[in-house]
Order: sequence, then C-alpha cells, then structure tokens
Amino acid sequence: MAYFDDFPPPSRPRRAKGGIKAQTQRGGFGKSWWAQRWIAVLESFDIGARLVRGRSYARSGQVLDLDISEGKVAAKVQGSRPRPYLVGIDVKTLSKTQWKDLAITLRAQALYAARLLSGEMPENIEDAFKAANLSLFPGTSRDLRTECSCPDWSNPCKHIAAVYYLLGEEFDRDPFLIFRLRGIGRDPFIALLRGANGKNPRAMREAQAERAPPVPLPANPENFWGAGVGDDADCGDAAVPQLSAAVVRRLGHFPLWRGEARLPDELRRIYEQASPAGMKIYVGETPRGQAVPVGRR
Repeated sequence: MAYFDDFPPPSRPRRAKGGIKAQTQRGGFGKSWWAQRWIAVLESFDIGARLVRGRSYARSGQVLDLDISEGKVAAKVQGSRPRPYLVGIDVKTLSKTQWKDLAITLRAQALYAARLLSGEMPENIEDAFKAANLSLFPGTSRDLRTECSCPDWSNPCKHIAAVYYLLGEEFDRDPFLIFRLRGIGRDPFIALLRGANGKNPRAMREAQAERAPPVPLPANPENFWGAGVGDDADCGDAAVPQLSAAVVRRLGHFPLWRGEARLPDELRRIYEQASPAGMKIYVGETPRGQAVPVGRR
C-alpha cells in the first residue's frame, strides 16, 4: 500500500548549516550489537519510504540539535519549512527498584561488571535483564512515544527516523546512553553495581589494584613545560610509533560531531605526518626552531 507522502514527489528539505552529521555515510548504521539492536527497533516499524528519507536526513546533517536525558530525547530537525521541526521521544523507564534488582543480578557475575566498567555492553547482558524480568531495549512500540511538529500524519515520520539513526551512532560511542534512556545514568548505575555496602565486586577490586597512583604535577612552570633541558639531555630512545594516533583511536568518535570531515580521521592523518617530522628534529635533520610543515590548514 502506498503512502500519501509518496505522491507527489516529496519536498526537499532546506539546507542545514552546522547540523549533526552521521558518521556512516553509506551502508547500515551502528557497528556494535547494542546499536544495531536499537536500529532494529526503528526498522520494526512499517513506515515505508520515511525510513530511507530518515537515513538521508541523518547523513546530510538535517538534525540541528539533540539532547538525551533520562527517558527523553529532544531534537530539532530542519525540514522544508523555515522553522525547524521539534522532535520528542519518550522511552519507558525502569523504576529504582527494578534497577536495584538488576544490579543484584549483575553483581553475581563479575564478568558483567568488568565489561561494563571498560565501556562495553556484554553480549549476554540481556539474559541478566530477563533473569530480573526486565528488558534492556523497548519491547514494543508502546514503550516508545514519539511526536514531531511537522505536518506529516505518520508517526514516526522521517524527522523522528533521522533522530533514531543518530541515537544509534551515539550508542556506539557510549553504551551507557541506553541505560540513561531507560532511566539511569552511568554514575548511579556504577554505584548500584558496587552495592549499598560500598564493597566492590572482584573485577572492580582487581581493576583498582592495577591502577597506578597518580603522579603530582611539577609546581614550577619551567619544569612542567620542560624548559632548561639541554641538548645533551638523555631523552631515551625515540621511534615512530607502529600504531599512529593510538589515543585518538581509543577515544573513538566524538559526540554529535558537526564537521564536514570525521575528526578522528583528520587527527590520525595529522599524527601520521607529525611523528616522522618530530623524528627529523630529534635526529638533527631539521634545525631546532625551524618549523616542519604538518597537515593542511
């Protein structure tokens, strides 16, 4: 059955400046299993061409603003009219008692705590939710309430679909956002994992034992910035890292990025050029104080 907004051809949205662009410009959205499950919730709705147009909106940066809080998502999406449309998504949250029951179930398995503390969502964590008679993801469409100020009669519309897709990418970056939508933030959830008596599970104690004590920063600014180090100072062995921009790779995508190019890719490119340039200075091929061009402005 055809949808009314497929006839006549859909109107084109106004070009948005400074919008949030999806990191994935082709193919499916979401790399992690938890992000893909969220996208599957959207794709379970039979909304026809709006799904394709929602992906297009997400990739072209039509979403101007996106705010995620406990159980709620608020966004602004630029459509064909001058004023952006207001999108709201309400997600059914779990009660405090339900989160406490879930934490008790998770504390019984040290592996759950270790994976969650490392920023990953354990693949079998849904079994823990089921053991507590709960669901990590919205089970039915009744667990989601969506609205948009656009004139489209369909709900969800393409503007809501665009926000769904961007949420999937944010879940890739921070899986705890799924918990936040279900009613609890990262810090309160970690506190529940530790337990009311303040004792950590074994995985947390081991992680704390491996953590090195912090090194105080030098109080003297010259020592902090390394001033006064002579040419004969022993700086140790130096080599170009085999893995360029390791820290940038570990940080991953930046939240709700609005640039034309992917920031991690641009930073990695600069790192790849900066390392050999720094090595030339170190071995004396480039005189100290002479600038070595790196990247492009």
